[in-house]
Amino acid sequence: MDAPLITRRALNRATLARQLLLERSTMPVPAAIEHLVGLQAQTPHTAYTGLWTRLAGFRPEVLSDLLVERRVVRLALMRGTIHMVTARDAWGLRPLVQPVLDRVQKGQFGKRLVGVDPDAVVAMGRAFVEEEPRTFKALGDHLLTRWPERDRFALEQTIRTAVPLIQVPPRGLWGRSGPIAHTSIDAWLGAPPAATLTVDAMVLRYLGAFGPASVMDAQAWCGLTKLGEVVERLRPGLLTFRDERGRELFDLPETPRPDPDTPAPPRFLYDFENTLLSYADRTRMGSAEVADAVRPLTQEPISTFTLDGFVAGTWRVERERSHSRATLVLRPIQRLSTGDASALTEEGAALLGFLAAESAERDIRIEWA
Repeated sequence: MDAPLITRRALNRATLARQLLLERSTMPVPAAIEHLVGLQAQTPHTAYTGLWTRLAGFRPEVLSDLLVERRVVRLALMRGTIHMVTARDAWGLRPLVQPVLDRVQKGQFGKRLVGVDPDAVVAMGRAFVEEEPRTFKALGDHLLTRWPERDRFALEQTIRTAVPLIQVPPRGLWGRSGPIAHTSIDAWLGAPPAATLTVDAMVLRYLGAFGPASVMDAQAWCGLTKLGEVVERLRPGLLTFRDERGRELFDLPETPRPDPDTPAPPRFLYDFENTLLSYADRTRMGSAEVADAVRPLTQEPISTFTLDGFVAGTWRVERERSHSRATLVLRPIQRLSTGDASALTEEGAALLGFLAAESAERDIRIEWA
């Protein structure tokens, strides 16, 4: 029997529900981070917005405490990018995505280190970062004492690839900052848990948080290839759909797929929002024209907001140097209806209260794209 059709709007509502964006969840912060299979977190503070958007009554100091207590960590994972995950998922996910990091290292830096013993580089670098957390500059300086004529960046990346490196606090703490210093996962978290995560289990978790999704979507999320073999093993326990373009999508049986007409409140997404980056086909969150309209024109990352579940514009917060005034600047792609403008500014005022609680004056300004 042919797989049933699932419309773009139905995909959107399923995604919002899985991503805790249809209604805010009351689950604890660690449980939410594990449910989402981590949050992409290159910028040290914006993932806090991702949790504020998803969790009722979220308090940023709770997440800061989890980082200090080493129950949540930041390290390179999916697609080789920095993610915020629980300690348990750091141990479980990193070995599974190691081939992604190895592929990047070989492709970008392999030729730069011809003739250098990689095991010697890794041993020297690991020992150095395990003495105490180190910046990459300090690490590169240290490695150059033995290989003075070699490429600094390639040497540093050899350690980043081979040694799971945790970005340690105060980097990433709410309202604080610090050097981008790293130590090994072993030095930071101690002995690994006995239980391991399989690639099959990882794909099932992806579908739970992002499905229905295709094999190509899952590969775009984690960076791995040949996941079709994994999905074929899992197929007997999965539901299958066809999207409006004919692609085969997979899903877990007991996961929410709300009615396509379910109301979706405005939501403010952060700059490296997983919901927008974890698919090969991202049209479930906005058309190709919308993607072009919100594409950054500089290297500065941008944040987006949704209306009726779909990306509808960008946002940023402008602060006066004294921090006495903060302004949320909204840049819609199209004209807003009265109802949309009211709902968006109401949610925006709440966001501004979260991000700029120290500012006595808070404003919202709309700039038209």
